[in-house]
Amino acid sequence: MTPELVSLADIEHARERLRSVVRTTPIEPNRPLTAKLGGPAWLKCENLQRAGSYKVRGAYTRISGLSEQERLRGVVAASAGNHAQGVALAAGLCRTRATVFMPVGAPLPKVAATRGYGASVQLAGSTVDEALVAAQEFAERTGAVFIHPFDHPDVIAGQGTVALEILEQVPDVQTIITGIGGGGLISGMAVAAKALRPDIQIIGVQAAGAAAVPPALRAGRPVRLPSIATIADGIAVGRCGDLTFAHISKLVDEVVTVTDEEISRALLMLLERGKLVAEPAGAVGVAALLAGKVEVRTPVVAVVSGGNIDPLLMVRLIEHGLTAAGRYLHLGVRCADRPGQLAALLTLIAEQRANVLDVAHQRHDPGLHLGEVEVDLSVETRGAEHSDRLVSALTAAGYQVEVNP
Repeated sequence: MTPELVSLADIEHARERLRSVVRTTPIEPNRPLTAKLGGPAWLKCENLQRAGSYKVRGAYTRISGLSEQERLRGVVAASAGNHAQGVALAAGLCRTRATVFMPVGAPLPKVAATRGYGASVQLAGSTVDEALVAAQEFAERTGAVFIHPFDHPDVIAGQGTVALEILEQVPDVQTIITGIGGGGLISGMAVAAKALRPDIQIIGVQAAGAAAVPPALRAGRPVRLPSIATIADGIAVGRCGDLTFAHISKLVDEVVTVTDEEISRALLMLLERGKLVAEPAGAVGVAALLAGKVEVRTPVVAVVSGGNIDPLLMVRLIEHGLTAAGRYLHLGVRCADRPGQLAALLTLIAEQRANVLDVAHQRHDPGLHLGEVEVDLSVETRGAEHSDRLVSALTAAGYQVEVNP
């Protein structure tokens, strides 16, 4: 039996509940995407929402609808971070206590922020799915109301308010693209957008290492992935919900996937060109557009769904993104082990206007000939074309060059 879908009236009612609680987040033009797509491209900045993501919309809609007796029992949730913070904030606003189960490897800033909003945090399992099981067991044991991160009508209705704002901010929008984890956001947005503008194209994006929706669409029902591996922890969900699958299969036009490298490149572009801090899960829509994974009609709006990123992860992602964009080059260069050879090599690199970050000598590799040395270099360039010119110049000068990952 197919679950009953959320209605536009449900989403409009959720908006009234949320009117004094959430921000109407800004929508910003993005020049790199506009140039690539040949038409207007906008970013819906839910990374600037209260608690750092869209999740407070669904959490507050759900918790504010509880009876007084239910609120006295408290609420419980499971999340890698954003739903956790949304529930913690919403529970405080609704004057009920919250317990949140988070995976053991959840980013520390998200754990600290969830506690900062007043929730009791318990670490359980290594994935969101395992934390969900622990949260449901807690609910059965204590009577606390379980606040599902995506598979509940109130949660879907709350998330759908994002689309109402987009339609007001960009009335001529032709395509909306957003990430999919469990599917709550895209389900609610698809309901609102298709009800008001049936011609709008709705596209979902998943991380390639956590893409549960494509096989579910092929099977005609939700299926569980055997494993998950992605930097996008916010959408690392091994199975979409029964209710969200019903929405996605009926209302979403296309679902595509992006690699971690493509996500890193998108994060770098958002930071460097858009001056926006996003988390990996929040940037997958942008990643799909940058990578040319989907053909879209413009104007297009990409939802930047969250900005709660661990600063240490940000440093690694910036480096990864620079490498993926051809801005970092790791080389192994063989040359004669004679005085002046290293200086000559570095001079040639400087002449190509590349910046050397690290240098290391390898003399004891059994693959080297007698009197030969390998120089391992990390070099900063201006992009892929500059990197190619540098390698060509080194090869033309007689060096044996190997480009390392």
